[in-house]
Amino acid sequence: MKSDIMLPLFPLNVVLLPGTLLPLHIFEERYKEMIGECLSEMREFGIVYLNDEKITRIGCSAQIVELLKRYENGEMDIITLGTDRFFIKALDETRSYYRAKIIPFEDDPVEETEGLKKLVQSGIQLLKELNSITGGDWDKAPFAEESDMRKVSFLISGYDGFTSMEKQNFLEMTSTRKRVEEAVEALKKALLRARLNLKIQHIVKGNGDAKKTMMRYYMEESQRA
Repeated sequence: MKSDIMLPLFPLNVVLLPGTLLPLHIFEERYKEMIGECLSEMREFGIVYLNDEKITRIGCSAQIVELLKRYENGEMDIITLGTDRFFIKALDETRSYYRAKIIPFEDDPVEETEGLKKLVQSGIQLLKELNSITGGDWDKAPFAEESDMRKVSFLISGYDGFTSMEKQNFLEMTSTRKRVEEAVEALKKALLRARLNLKIQHIVKGNGDAKKTMMRYYMEESQRA
């Protein structure tokens, strides 16, 4: 993506990260117009987090990888792929939808040490464990390019259980190592909660002494984490 260009914007209450997929249902007239133009011109658009009706200044450009369905009323179901991050230099409101003059940016150079590689592998394993409990799709995530620390750092940070604010924080970081470190710590906590919820379900089904068992289990898992 060239720097300092005008990009159509789609403000949402979700966050798109580079290398991750996001399905969208397009129903507002202004966004039907915008996506229609992007499809016909094979252009990307930008997704920015709408936080309390305020557009954040850092977002991620989205490539339309598949048009799933076009409805008679013009609505569309599409699949998008996050590509490049950008900083909004200036907003333009001359069209029915927002556009922005943007400046793309990347992570700072990172030394891919053995410690960082082990941390990345830990994050991937945590995602797989979470998937086995929650039934998510992370076991199908594209981790083939595990040598690219930056790409994998965003895949780890894209866990569905993270809040939009957490994902926005990961999006804005320019340190690959810091992103991986914070994502792994957040995944450990998510796995602890998932294990505890699973244990509670088993306790309820078994009609056991729920309070004592839950407290013992929580202490054991806290020590493991």
